[in-house]
Amino acid sequence: MQFVYIPIGVPTFDLEVAQDQFDRSCALMRSCFGGEAVCPQKMLLSIPDLKAFLASVDPDLIVLQNITFANSAYCSEVVAAFPSVPLLLWTLKEPVIDGKRLRLNSLTGAYSAANVMKSLGKSSFGYVFGSPDDSDVRRAVLADACAVRTLKELRECRVAAIGTTPEGFGFGRALDSDVLRVFGSRLISVELSEILDKAKSYSFDECRQYLEGFCSTCCDYDHIPEKNMEGYARLMKAYSDFCEQNNVKVIGSRCWPDLFTQFGTPNCAVLSMLNDMGIASACESDMYGGISMFLASRLSGKAVFFGDPVSMDEKENTVTYWHCGMCAPSLASRPSIGVHPNRKIGPAMDFGCKACDSVTVFRIGRDADGSFRAFIARGSALDKPKQFSGASVVVKTEGSSKELVYGSVKDGWEPHFVVAYADIAFELEELCRMLGIPVCGF
Repeated sequence: MQFVYIPIGVPTFDLEVAQDQFDRSCALMRSCFGGEAVCPQKMLLSIPDLKAFLASVDPDLIVLQNITFANSAYCSEVVAAFPSVPLLLWTLKEPVIDGKRLRLNSLTGAYSAANVMKSLGKSSFGYVFGSPDDSDVRRAVLADACAVRTLKELRECRVAAIGTTPEGFGFGRALDSDVLRVFGSRLISVELSEILDKAKSYSFDECRQYLEGFCSTCCDYDHIPEKNMEGYARLMKAYSDFCEQNNVKVIGSRCWPDLFTQFGTPNCAVLSMLNDMGIASACESDMYGGISMFLASRLSGKAVFFGDPVSMDEKENTVTYWHCGMCAPSLASRPSIGVHPNRKIGPAMDFGCKACDSVTVFRIGRDADGSFRAFIARGSALDKPKQFSGASVVVKTEGSSKELVYGSVKDGWEPHFVVAYADIAFELEELCRMLGIPVCGF
């Protein structure tokens, strides 16, 4: 990838000070991205110099900095050359305020750049103000790069709807045109029966490795009947083969009632293990839940929880998220196996999730008019045992848990949320900005 630093300015300001800022900015870019950082050999202080540099790069992210003031013609050239490339606009602090000459006038240049970008329809740019050694600048540059990497991976893979959504769960149903338009990924659809038929067709020897891997990862499975453990292995191979053969990294899969009535074994544990393998897998056919899981897992670098808000404790300021048997084993201190709480068939995940000082609750959802929106809230995961049969995590919210629950219910949010085991709220906000999705913070 190319993370391209573009320092624009004019030669009528203090070039000695500007050169120092340029050298330090190049050092920041290289310390963040190594060989993926692309910096010019000199400050771009004329339109011809700028155009020559633009012709030499193929950016995935542009870091556009006013090394000094530059009029809007400079930014116009950048936008004209790369209209769809994500852009972070960087203003330098005035290095000296001493009643004498204005050394850089970077901030006025930022206003000129932002004004013309808005006029040209490029309104989703990011912005940061600070010197090259400011932590906010480093954080903004890294966050935007992480968001770009995540979106590039999403666009290079496929997302899969496996089976149709159950009646009353249409909030997770996705159109291939919407997925392509908003997220840049291809949505493929397959009937669940195709996966089940494939699972039934294998010899058990073909599936044995999946059962061995499951048993080495999880515990307390001895009470699960052998036929159900074998059913897990068959399903695991069928799902894994399907994802590998079709370059699928996101799944929204139907689960009940078909897995119980037509196969005799739930896919709860299968989807759980897939999440730990880096395939974001949502149950109950929630395609946008699966996409939310993918984005949060890539930004956090870990598997994420996916479930329903089922309980709120005002005194403790907590919200409990739960699902009936699907959760990545890596999120448990002790990944124990049980049975589905309603159907009493296993294997299904049955544990409380481990504690974490910083978590982020997230959801890509849709408003009543069909437009996309994002839910983001910060908190911490408490050290709590399972709250109900199935998998659960108790989140102490940074804001008021009551306001979060009341607000999200009244705003009509979907009943599935992601809990990421890291503070990635800022990174998610930057990613949603790039997608043109408004953020609702709680």
